[in-house]
Amino acid sequence: MTSQFGRYLDSGEFIVTCEIGPPKGSNIEAMEHHIDLLKDRVHAINVTDHQGSVMRLSSLAGSLAVKEHGAEPILQMTCRDRNRLALQADLLFAHTRGLNNILCLTGDAVVVGDHPEAKGVFDLDSVQLLELIQTMEGGRDAAGKKLVGGVDFRRGAVVTPGADPLEPQLIKFEMKVEAGAEFFQTQAVFDLETFASFMDQVRGYGVKVFAGILVLTSYRMARFVHENLPGIRVPDSLLQELKDAPKGEGLATGIDIAARTISALHEDGMCDGVHVMAINAEESVPEILDKAGL
Repeated sequence: MTSQFGRYLDSGEFIVTCEIGPPKGSNIEAMEHHIDLLKDRVHAINVTDHQGSVMRLSSLAGSLAVKEHGAEPILQMTCRDRNRLALQADLLFAHTRGLNNILCLTGDAVVVGDHPEAKGVFDLDSVQLLELIQTMEGGRDAAGKKLVGGVDFRRGAVVTPGADPLEPQLIKFEMKVEAGAEFFQTQAVFDLETFASFMDQVRGYGVKVFAGILVLTSYRMARFVHENLPGIRVPDSLLQELKDAPKGEGLATGIDIAARTISALHEDGMCDGVHVMAINAEESVPEILDKAGL
C-alpha cells in the first residue's frame, strides 16, 4: 500500500509538512480545528508523541483524527515509552488503520517532562526502530517469527544540521539511511549558510530532506532556543530583529522570518521541502505559506 504522502515523495515536488500536538486530555476540538485549517495547505501533518516527555493524547489517536478529517498523517513514534513488543503492536495497529507514514524517534528524556518519576524504556533507539520496521515489512517480527499479514510504511527520521561538531550527526544520518529512512525532517534551521553546507554533504544519499522551520513568537523564545537547544543557532541578526519588534508584534516578526526562510529554501532548491513547527501558533501556518509564495 502506497500512502498519498509516499506518492508526494516520489513525485519530486517541494513538500510542505507541519505538526500538531495532541491535547492533554480527551477534548480534541482544538486539534480538529487545526487539522481542518491545515489539511489543504500541507502535504502531511505530523502528530507528536508525548513531545518534550509531556503526557498527552496518543499520537495514534491523533493520527487517526487527522486521517478521519481527510488529511495525510505522519505518525511520530518514540522508543522512550514502549519496549519492542509494544512498538510492534502499535505498528501493526497503525498499518491496519491506514497510517502508513512513520517518523522514528528515540525520544526526549523522561526527566524533562511533567512525569519525571516515570521510567524511560528505550528498549530500542531510532535506528533500531527503523530496522525493526524493515524486518516487519519482510514478514517477520523482532524475534524472527512469521507475521500473518505484513506491513508497509514510508519511513522517516530526524537530523540536526546545525550540530557542532557535525560529524556524529552525519554518522547517525548514514546509519538511519542504511536502516531504511526515506525522508528526514530536520531540527530548526535559521542559519542558511550552515544548512547549505550540511546539504552538500548529504545529497548523495538519495533521501528527501525537509528543513525544519520553527516559528519564533518572541525575542524571549528566540533567546531560549539559541541558548538551550543543542544544535540550533539563531543568528544575531534575527535575534536583533525580534528584539526590535514593537510590543505585541513578536509573532508577526516570527511569521516574516519563517516565510523568508521558506522562500529562500524553495527558490534556491536547497532541499526537498520544509517541516513547519508552529508550537502553540498553528493558526499562523497559512499566513506563513502565503507570504512564502506556497
